[in-house]
Amino acid sequence: MIINTTRFGQLDFNSDDVFTFPEGLLGFQDLRQFVLLDDPNDDIFAWLQSCELPSIAFPVLEPEIFGQYYNVSLTKNENELLKLTADQKPTFMSIITIPDDPTQMTANVKAPIAINMTYKIARQCVLQDNHLAIREPIFLKLQSRVVQNPNTSIKSMSTGLGFAVKINDKDNVIPFPATAKPAGVANETTKPDIDHSL
Repeated sequence: MIINTTRFGQLDFNSDDVFTFPEGLLGFQDLRQFVLLDDPNDDIFAWLQSCELPSIAFPVLEPEIFGQYYNVSLTKNENELLKLTADQKPTFMSIITIPDDPTQMTANVKAPIAINMTYKIARQCVLQDNHLAIREPIFLKLQSRVVQNPNTSIKSMSTGLGFAVKINDKDNVIPFPATAKPAGVANETTKPDIDHSL
C-alpha cells in the first residue's frame, strides 16, 4: 500500500499496518484509515497519519509517558465497536497539540484514542470524568522524564509502538522539509523545531 503524505513523503507499507476508525476522529469523521508512524528523527512523538488525506498527521503519545494512568471502563458499545473481550484492555494514545511555543504543548486526556491492537480497530473515546482535561499541559512532565532518564529518549519508553511503521524502513521518495508546515493542518498540530532534549 502506497500513500503520499505532506510531512513524510511517499510511504509504502502493508495494508495490515492500517488502523480503522469506524467513526473517524472528532472533527475528522470522514477519515477512517490511519497508520501509526515511528519517525527516527523524532525522539518524542509517534505520528498518526491519515491514509486518506495527505496533510493530516497527529503527534501522539501514550498517556502513561507523561503520568496519566487511566482507571476507566469503556461503555458496552465502545467495547463492542473495538471488539474487546471482557478481560482485554485497549492501548490508549493521546493526541498532542503543539503551539508555536512548544513549552505550552498539551495532551487531550479527556478524549484519548483507544486501540485494539489485535484487530487494528480504534476509536476516540470521550471519557466521562470531569477531572480530565482536553488540554493537559505536559511539557514539564516530559522534561522531568528526560532529567530522570537522560540517556533514554521519551519515545523509547512507549510500550505500544511495536505496531508502528518505522519510516526509515520504508521508501521516503518525497521528503518533506522539516521547517515547512503542511498545507491544510493547523499550526498547533504540526511538528515544531524543538530541542528534543527538552
